[in-house]
Amino acid sequence: MLLDEDPASLIANCITNFSTKPDRDCLKRTHAALADLHSQRASLLTSQRTTLASQNRTLANLQNNHAITTKSHNPITHSTEISRLDTAKFRIAKEAHELEIATERLAKEIGGAKRALSEDGEGVGGMAGREEEGADEMLLKLKVYRMLGIDVEADAETGLYNKAVVRSGKKGDVKVVNVDPRFSRYFYANYFWDAL
Repeated sequence: MLLDEDPASLIANCITNFSTKPDRDCLKRTHAALADLHSQRASLLTSQRTTLASQNRTLANLQNNHAITTKSHNPITHSTEISRLDTAKFRIAKEAHELEIATERLAKEIGGAKRALSEDGEGVGGMAGREEEGADEMLLKLKVYRMLGIDVEADAETGLYNKAVVRSGKKGDVKVVNVDPRFSRYFYANYFWDAL
């Protein structure tokens, strides 16, 4: 009996009895949401791949720089240089300490000599006292120079100190330096320190 009717009309009657529009709208919305999700996921993956490629390039550059630095670094040369600098530092500190001790000793000797002179009444007076102090100062400077290995010679005609003999124990040589007043004391101090 049912089969006597046209199947198309049967299907049409069934369709009218069921409300499929809300389901179809829901399916359309679901497909649209899935499409948006796929496009967002694709764009996120693209940006992550770009970031990863950039990070890989940075890592490769850093690894190359590290390899070059590691190959160029010589630990033996480095330790030798550190040892040499430590030795020089301690030698300079020892020389500075010895100079401080010598300066204190000479200052005490000068103080004792001045007291003895004042007790004896010698060297009293304006110019005589100043000349004695100048001589003591010059004597002290000459002693310090000699302790460093520098002998200063005075000119026979003028009496000015215009020649220095520098003896370097480290280098094992002797240099004679003519002091020219055109150059500053700073220049000669640096020159003497370099020569020692």
